[in-house]
Amino acid sequence: MASWNSVPLEIVYEVLGWSSIICWGVAGYPQVILNFRRKSVVGFSFDYLILNFTKQSSYLIYNVSLFFSAAVQRQYFDKYGYDQMIPVALSDVIFPIHSLLLIFVFSVQIAFSERGNQKLSKIAIAIFAGVWFFAAACFFIALPTHSWLWLVSIFNTIQVFMTIIKYSPQAFMNFTRKSTVGFSIGNVVLDFTGGVASLAQMSVQSIDQGSWVNFFGNIGKPLLALISIMFDLIFFYQHFVLYHTKASRISFQLDPESTEPLVKDSDHLKGLSQPVDF
Repeated sequence: MASWNSVPLEIVYEVLGWSSIICWGVAGYPQVILNFRRKSVVGFSFDYLILNFTKQSSYLIYNVSLFFSAAVQRQYFDKYGYDQMIPVALSDVIFPIHSLLLIFVFSVQIAFSERGNQKLSKIAIAIFAGVWFFAAACFFIALPTHSWLWLVSIFNTIQVFMTIIKYSPQAFMNFTRKSTVGFSIGNVVLDFTGGVASLAQMSVQSIDQGSWVNFFGNIGKPLLALISIMFDLIFFYQHFVLYHTKASRISFQLDPESTEPLVKDSDHLKGLSQPVDF
């Protein structure tokens, strides 16, 4: 296994890695606080939550396996060369664990807060069931030949797929409601910062090693960052450009931190709490 050539670059790598994880980890808290203050989860997509659970679980399986399993690491070196570094850091393991804990907090809020008519869509439930059925099938395929790297790579592919899918319900909900009220833009700012820091971290490792294999060896990590950044830009456009005027008007007329503007069917808020299908 290769080692670092530059101590300063190794330090920068660690700083960027933990910075991205902290930003991504903290990104969920503005929404938690907003839900708590409003005593309502209207405007927060339930589909996003169940899809994000699948994404984070898959990402955890991949990172834990590649970081701790000697068998998976050996197969990685056999494929990419023993002069390469394992492209997973401890911060990559901590992040999905924290995310799953945060998903539990959101689930409790949904259970005990005002949620209007919102519910999980049948499409989201079908995707959830289909993905885990596919993952189980891949496990039994890999079992006879002990193709563990192939199997964990499948989970890495799943997390990339779910990253694309998980943001869509919230973006679609904002579009159908023509509003971002009830959706915290603070988590988007932190999510965007985390994505940029993650890409920078991988670039630092590539510069130190004089190789870009770490991008291909853990293709899910740069794709995760790029997809997150793309959707964050969409959310920025929705919040600050498309629906900024409406959000400002609602903020002036009614307190957006309370439950009232999000559960009463006034003329300009009608349909705000409808269930989402995507």
